Parts: sequence; structure tokens; C-alpha cells
Amino acid sequence: MPYFDAASAAPLHPVARQALLAALDEGWADPARLYREGRRARLLLDAAREASAEAVGCRPDELTFTSSGTRAVHAGISGALAGRRRVGGHLVVSAVEHSSVLHAAADHADRGGSVTEVPVDRSGAVSPETYARALREDTALACLQSANHEVGTLQPVAEAAGLCRDAGVPLLVDAAQSLGWGPVPDGWSLLAGSAHKWGGPAGVGLLAVRKGVRFAPQGPSDERESGRAPGFENLPAIVAAAASLRAVRAEAAAESERLRELVDRIRGRVPALVPDVEVVGDPVLRLPHLVTFSCLYVDGETLLHELDRAGFSVSSGSSCTSSTLTPSHVLKAMGVLSEGNVRVSLPSGTSGEDVDRFLAELPGLVAGVREKLGAPAAAVPSPAARNSLVVDALGKRCPIPVIELAKVIGGVPVGGTVTVLSDDEAARLDIPAWCEMREQEYVGEEPADRGSAHVVRRLS
Repeated sequence: MPYFDAASAAPLHPVARQALLAALDEGWADPARLYREGRRARLLLDAAREASAEAVGCRPDELTFTSSGTRAVHAGISGALAGRRRVGGHLVVSAVEHSSVLHAAADHADRGGSVTEVPVDRSGAVSPETYARALREDTALACLQSANHEVGTLQPVAEAAGLCRDAGVPLLVDAAQSLGWGPVPDGWSLLAGSAHKWGGPAGVGLLAVRKGVRFAPQGPSDERESGRAPGFENLPAIVAAAASLRAVRAEAAAESERLRELVDRIRGRVPALVPDVEVVGDPVLRLPHLVTFSCLYVDGETLLHELDRAGFSVSSGSSCTSSTLTPSHVLKAMGVLSEGNVRVSLPSGTSGEDVDRFLAELPGLVAGVREKLGAPAAAVPSPAARNSLVVDALGKRCPIPVIELAKVIGGVPVGGTVTVLSDDEAARLDIPAWCEMREQEYVGEEPADRGSAHVVRRLS
């Protein structure tokens, strides 16, 4: 069964498994103790730190092991903000950061701080000029991911780091998705990573803080990990994480080239095989193993279940796959279609045969889901009866509001309007995206008694 969700968690690398089993026998003692077993454990911990620091591009004494990537992000943000509280309480983040960063930003705002979210373009990247304008005299910290976890777009980290350096602001880089593929461009002040993203065991994170960065760890601390990550180290998992990071880095150049060719195959053939598909993210400046596309008139949850039944494990940022009606904050910030969203992230070792089988199965599965939902075929204009129509889609989740719009747009003349009444948050994203894909005009959103009224003008 092909596993295509490495961006969530990569399969455990064989080297990680070997290192984990060996460390369970050799690294069970307290590395803070001076007796023989403790010294042996300390040697393993020091070796893991040196190997990880080399991969990250920092000094060993700048790197801390944490209990997760999320913990690394939270500790990095809170510690940097506290260390620079005399400068001010302003935090800068991009609109497409991982939820761990945005949750930390929300907590900072709740405590009285201020936060600026830098918008992104339709590919998911920030503009260095826009990022620079967000920096202020009272900015204590700026955050920017190295690569997006949902669409794979690489961020201009080097340019942002230079702008932050000129402004005297430390930059925290969430490198969870990219660290297994290579080092982050230099210039960052703090960096966070997560072992299960590169084939290490879950429950190990990395936090690197450059010397000279003002940093004040928050919460109770002890003598472990320089006071930045209290509690007994999970030494076997740490050893396995460091070993797997070194291993995947050694394989990265060749595997990156191979997986990029497979992803290019998906990016090129999906729109040709499946009508009404939008491939999102930067086509060039992206992670080598990840591609995301969205299908019009498709319930994302149903499509993922159908793919699972066909033997493919993928994920989605569609609001249809969550208990809330809020679409992915990444897709929302990009202004792209969210319904029927599929993220394919290939683990190392994925075969071309598996990708070809996925491409062969996908068109029929999408067509089946669309048929069940009553989605329209290619639009055929019908005799125009009125200059305006109203579609009541209140209480209906995506993609029904868009399907209902597509069914009736031919019933108004060119220049006429269709108003879609919807209380689904995804409609704010998917109706404008449909208009762009169908070359119709999205007039805008107006208040309604319930939900919102989305007005569309027919152009062709």
C-alpha cells in the first residue's frame, strides 16, 4: 500500500531503527551521572548532539533536544520574546506558518503582545519587500518557515535573514519540512526541527539558538539541556534521530532528484487526466517530494476515503476533511481552491510504478465522487431567463455551494449575476477560486440575514 504522506510523518529510516535498538541497550542510564553507565550514556548524547549540530549548521552547544518539533517552536518563540522584552513585544510571522507557530503567536497576543502576519502570493511565498515592511523598532522576533508543509513552496529565508539582520531582529526558522533535504541558508538566529519529518522517531525535536541571541527560557527548568528543555532525555530516540538525519542527508542529493521527477510527473499529468484541477504551490521553488492539487466539485473527505480504499495514503487541507468548516489557513492565505484538496508527499524509496498506479486510479475516483455529488459536466449555456438568480446553499458544506453555482450560471445572460447564499467559511475561498478557474467575475461578498451573499457576474 503506497504511503504518500511523508510530510506528516516519514517512515522510520532503517538506520534510525538500528540506532534505536542499539541505544536501548547502551543508552538507558542517566547521562548526568558520573558512573560507568552514565558516562556511556553521556558519550552517546554528545555524539548525537555533534552529528545533529553538523547537519543543522551550528555549534553543538547551541543545539537543544526537545520532546517534539512543536515544543521546540514554542520554546524558541517564548524564550526569544522574553529575552528581548526590553526591545518591545512585536512578533512577525508569515500567514502560512505551521500551526505551532501561529498558536504561539496567538498566545503572545493574548498576553498583550502584538503580532503582524505577512501575506503571501498565490504560490504561497512571502515577498522580501513585504516582509521588510512588517519589521518595526519594537519587533522582538520574526519567524519564517524554510518550506511550507502543505504546498511545498520554499520561502526566501536568505533574503529575510538579511533584512532581519539589518533591522537588528533575530529570525526563527521552522525547518521541520526541509531539514532532511539539506541545511537552511545561513543568517538565521534560531531554528526548530522535528525528527519524525525526516525518518527519525516521533518525540524528538531540535532547537538551535545562536550564541549572542538574547534568550530567556520560560517556565520551570532544571539542569537538563542548558535549562531549555527540562526533564530526562529520551536518549535512545535522540540517538536514532541524529543517526537518521545523517543518513537521509547522505542520500538527499540523489533521492531529491529522483523524487522531483516523480512529482513533476504528477504535476503535469493530473491536470491532463482530471478536468477542473488546480495544482497549487510554486512549480520550481519547492520541496522535491511534495505536490498539492485541488479538484473542483469534490468532497475532500470522500476523495481521501476513496483513495485509501484504493490503497493510497494521502492527506488534505480541505475544510471538508475536518470537523470545522474552516479551510486550511495556508490555502486561505494563498487564495486558492480548497475543496477536493489532496497533498501527495512521497517518502524516500517511492517507486515510479506506485506513482503511475496513483495516476491511473485518480481520474475514476474523482469522477465517481463528482457523480455522487451531482456535479455538473462541462458547462453548456442554457436560455437566459433572468438577469439575476439566487442560490440558497445555507447549511450546505463544500463543495455543494460551488456545485449549485456552476449548475445555474448558464441561466443568466452574459453580464447577469448569480448570488450564492452560504454560511460555509470555505465559500469565501472556493467561490472566488471557481470564478478565476472559470473566467467569471467575483463581484464580492455582501452581508445576509444568515451567512453571506457571494455575488458572481457571468462574463462568458
